[in-house]
Amino acid sequence: MTERFTKWDAVEHLGTAEDARLYLNACAEEDPGDGSLIRAALNDIARARNMSGLAREAGLSREGLYKALSEDGNPTFTTVMRITRALGLQLHVTASPSHEVDLLESSEWDESFDYKKERSRESGRLRLPQD
Repeated sequence: MTERFTKWDAVEHLGTAEDARLYLNACAEEDPGDGSLIRAALNDIARARNMSGLAREAGLSREGLYKALSEDGNPTFTTVMRITRALGLQLHVTASPSHEVDLLESSEWDESFDYKKERSRESGRLRLPQD
């Protein structure tokens, strides 16, 4: 008896926003550090939705969206954020469990310095205290 296999496609399993969220989180955790799994996950989630509508909501052309999320694509961070928001998702950053150093207890943080107030008005970048 010959076994038959069908190609597995994540798109078929991304029916809800919760499915998309869990899938994107799992891919972010397993990403090798180059963003390839995150890009691939966004591609799958976008294909599960309406690509043309998503492109419109993200302020991109349909072709631009396909190119950014393709296997050879290298979307900018701005593009990733636009796509993520258009999908109704948000990115959150947490400390990696593999890091033993607690950044908030690091001796390099100056507790008297108000980091929130010290954003450069020109660039929006955080201005750190000078030694």
